[in-house]
Amino acid sequence: MAGSKETLICSMCGHIDDKKTPVVKVLDGLNLCTECISFIDDTRDSQLALRKGEKSKGKASKKTSIPKPKEIKEFLDQYVVGQEEAKKYLSVAVYNHYKRINSQDDKDDVDIEKSNIILVGPTGTGKTLLAKTIARLLDVPFTIVDATVLTEAGYVGEDIESLLTRLLQACDYDVERAEKGIVFIDEIDKIARKSDNPSITRDVSGEGVQQGLLKLLEGSTVLVPPNGGRKHPEQKLIAVDTKNILFICGGAFDGIERKIASRLNTHTVGFGQDGKEAKKKRENLMQFVMPQDLKSFGLIPEIIGRLPVLTSLEPLDKEALLKILTEPKNAITRQYEKLFAMDGVDLKFDESALNKIADKAIEYKLGARGLRSIVETIMVDAMYEMPSKKEKMFVIDADYVEKQLDKAHFHRMEG
Repeated sequence: MAGSKETLICSMCGHIDDKKTPVVKVLDGLNLCTECISFIDDTRDSQLALRKGEKSKGKASKKTSIPKPKEIKEFLDQYVVGQEEAKKYLSVAVYNHYKRINSQDDKDDVDIEKSNIILVGPTGTGKTLLAKTIARLLDVPFTIVDATVLTEAGYVGEDIESLLTRLLQACDYDVERAEKGIVFIDEIDKIARKSDNPSITRDVSGEGVQQGLLKLLEGSTVLVPPNGGRKHPEQKLIAVDTKNILFICGGAFDGIERKIASRLNTHTVGFGQDGKEAKKKRENLMQFVMPQDLKSFGLIPEIIGRLPVLTSLEPLDKEALLKILTEPKNAITRQYEKLFAMDGVDLKFDESALNKIADKAIEYKLGARGLRSIVETIMVDAMYEMPSKKEKMFVIDADYVEKQLDKAHFHRMEG
């Protein structure tokens, strides 16, 4: 009877039972060799680790490679036109921030502090685009929050902690990833202190918000409501440590030129012997911005101290606007050319038309963001009529641009 013993064959790899690699009968019809059992165990362990938000072998993945400052700037150059100085400051600050995160395991007495950033510049110069592009390069969770909706806790508006709620939502509530993310706080100038006299009324959407932001910017453990604070008071709070979250703040700081001019003893208005040179100097006053100008504008000294990297963005000149219209991968003119190509129409923007669009954006002080609205106004009639026509070519020239803008009463924006 001994000779009739069944020979077991592994159901996964087909290996025949032997002394070196035995095959075990697991269930009726399911036989597994010891190598396949080890493989299944290893796969199970790695999958469980991934579900918990860990990398398969633990500490080995904590230190990640960081692009060098020059590499970060080269990446920014592909998407953002101009702003060389701001790109350099941003690249260095971001590189140092993530280098600091990777060095936290080093056992020495030197504790590197966070390099939160504040970008000052006119509307439409690329503050938000810079922050978005940095986050895309680093592949970290990123969120944009408008500071104008924030108020002190207990008042109508959003709590300060909603900044972190948005960041958690951006990475599917993976706390470990969120704690290495980037938060862009837009319109930071809109929470400036409304008055130097604190006795008039509580400044709940100005200085009150700035005070609330302090603990986030400097780095502390904050209890965050996952679905927003006021609508679901019974929800379980999530603890988030902000010490490794990079905060980038942006604002137009409209009127800060007067503060800078006052400090530099320069006039922002008036006539001089060399009007052209004086105008150029006035337009470039933003490049001389200093922390004391932000204090004069209404930011409290404590929040300025927690935003150590201060840089300004230049107003875009005509050359820069023309590049924005045509050069980036997702340039506005290319988007409309693609839309028309879907209807079999070859759309062309004449050089004179591009010059006219750039001139109008400068005239109305709309910046790069305004280019889209100008082109949309110009194109609306063509987009309405061309799909029904048999024409296969459509050229936009300066006369057509002027005619469409007049028709849309764009001239009313002047003054």
